[in-house]
Amino acid sequence: MPRVSAGLLMYRFREGKLQVLLAHPGGPLYRTKDEGHWSIPKGEIEPGEHLLEAAQREFREETGITPTGPFVELSSIKQKGGKIVHAWAFAGDCDPNVIQSNTFTMEWPPKSGRTKEFPEIDRADFFSVEEARLKIKAAQMPLVEALQRILESVEA
Repeated sequence: MPRVSAGLLMYRFREGKLQVLLAHPGGPLYRTKDEGHWSIPKGEIEPGEHLLEAAQREFREETGITPTGPFVELSSIKQKGGKIVHAWAFAGDCDPNVIQSNTFTMEWPPKSGRTKEFPEIDRADFFSVEEARLKIKAAQMPLVEALQRILESVEA
């Protein structure tokens, strides 16, 4: 059975251009990785949890921001490892420099027997669609494209 995650894609407009908020994974394994590693704030659902509620909880945990709707359902995608990601978008704004993420614990350095705590996301930023295409995990780009199509259909 594939793992299932839910997440939110915050968006805003600057000088008439769509921008999306992406998060960079924290921890030592991603410290030097950039392009192709950013993600929408998301996480695995808990047993019995509604997908949209999980997406809101994960966004809050990973950014410190309480998301407010309305939420627009985007397509679901399947990531390289088989994880299914359900996503919604919402209009919002924030200062990405003040985002506060929850943490996780892992053994570090490897095979040292010591554990260390790291933020789930170490930074976040708003990107244009063109910039997001370079930054986001390739499997998640269809979420940004779905948002773009939805917003274009509303404007038409």
